[in-house]
Amino acid sequence: MLAVLALAGTLAACAPGGEPQPPGEPSPTDSSTAGLEEFYGQELAWEACDDYATTTIEQEVYEVVEGSECARMAVPLDYENPEGEEASVAVLRVPARGESQGPLVINPGGPGGSGLMGAVSAAAGMAESPVTEKFDMVGFDPRGVGATTPTIDCYSDAEADTGAVALGSQGTTVQFTEEDTRALMERCAEGSGGMEALTHVGTRDTARDMDVLREVLGQEKLTYLGQSYGTRLGAVYAEQFPERVRAMILDSAGDPTEGTLERRTNAYAGFQEAFDSLAEACAAEPDCPLGDDPAQATERFQEIMQPLRENPVPAQDVELTFDAAVGGMIAGLYSPQNWEDIITGIREVEQGRGDTLLQLGYAFSLRDPEGGWTNQNEANHAINCMDEERLSTEEGAQLRQQTYEQAPFMDPGVDVSDGAREGCEHWPAEPTLGFPHAQDIEGLPETLVVALTQDPTTPYAGSEAMAASLGSSLLTVEGQGHTIVATGLNDCVNQVAADYLIDLKTPEEGASCTL
Repeated sequence: MLAVLALAGTLAACAPGGEPQPPGEPSPTDSSTAGLEEFYGQELAWEACDDYATTTIEQEVYEVVEGSECARMAVPLDYENPEGEEASVAVLRVPARGESQGPLVINPGGPGGSGLMGAVSAAAGMAESPVTEKFDMVGFDPRGVGATTPTIDCYSDAEADTGAVALGSQGTTVQFTEEDTRALMERCAEGSGGMEALTHVGTRDTARDMDVLREVLGQEKLTYLGQSYGTRLGAVYAEQFPERVRAMILDSAGDPTEGTLERRTNAYAGFQEAFDSLAEACAAEPDCPLGDDPAQATERFQEIMQPLRENPVPAQDVELTFDAAVGGMIAGLYSPQNWEDIITGIREVEQGRGDTLLQLGYAFSLRDPEGGWTNQNEANHAINCMDEERLSTEEGAQLRQQTYEQAPFMDPGVDVSDGAREGCEHWPAEPTLGFPHAQDIEGLPETLVVALTQDPTTPYAGSEAMAASLGSSLLTVEGQGHTIVATGLNDCVNQVAADYLIDLKTPEEGASCTL
């Protein structure tokens, strides 16, 4: 996602070849589509993507991507009431460079990431791959996200700049009261169009939208690439519609058997491992702000950052708080390519400035230079409220404590357990995903899970568990980072992905690549 702007120029120079496939005949109606014929039988009206941008960054990207086109797809807001209110799902397509074999539907992760930008990014990253020659790259903004309506909206851009509205307590020093969590839900409902908009953004509803998309794209079966959260979406689709899967790559997967407490704790352990790797690399450089002993780097980081709790430092037009500094670190630790910026940011804080760490957080959320924010963080919160297990106040305090135990570089140095309430506490509906999910699926063709061994947020063990749950082939990628397939950066991974997506050839057991 963060490489979209750099790669867009590559895409602009690669004009598409073959024409996209027209919609096919609707599939025979079954119990899952009964009463939904109006939606499954619709035709998409493709047009320019100008009106689909939600920030100036997106606007600039869509303007330079040759051949891209967008459309809106109608779906019922509530599948149990198809005659009621509708949602409008934004879809983007980059046509194949050659004769199209069909669409490759992409979800870039999050939850809350824009599928429109994800399709553009994948088309750019895989510009030299047979995959983009054979497949149209198709992305859609999931429910609540980006250009799809209703859109989750909990705060203004100005409030996002200052961090004035917190969405959760884990990994932060936020002190939530019950009144705070109720007010958060109410302002999200008000900004998003009502309570019902908040209760129909879960992954199970989005998976049903993806099946409507499969049909209106003229495909009997779905070819799919899901990254990070997109692996959850893919697994749920496979659970609900196993016979409609043609091929499915799940890149950097979460464990579908883990509950919320275990999954979130394990994710932060991965960030500590990434921090330790960064500290080791930094120690080899002259004047490393974390010192020359990696074993002391966490303590040194705490010494630099913990004073920000009481004394934030200037950063661009706002201030860098302790929570914003840790957020910038987390954003940067997703990829070793950001390590030099992180080191620069730590050194700046020592000198009384916070510009670089603040910018790392801004870039992760795709904030544009004019101050416009995507709604990625707000949508992330809403979707997780409808997916994740609801935590008690005691469990919230336990989770916050375990987070600091697993990732001590994030520790604020004070007891903040009293305010560790669940931000979804007063959400107007109970979560619908369920844990475990995607188990014992019958009729699912062979799928492919791709996993990096040093992933900071979806540990390798989670991908192993996903592969075991779905009976998938597993490609192990030795190296650091989070998601790899859509980047096109590794020839070995590129070949395995192309062989599978084009010819349905899965790698041998024990297959591996190295970054």
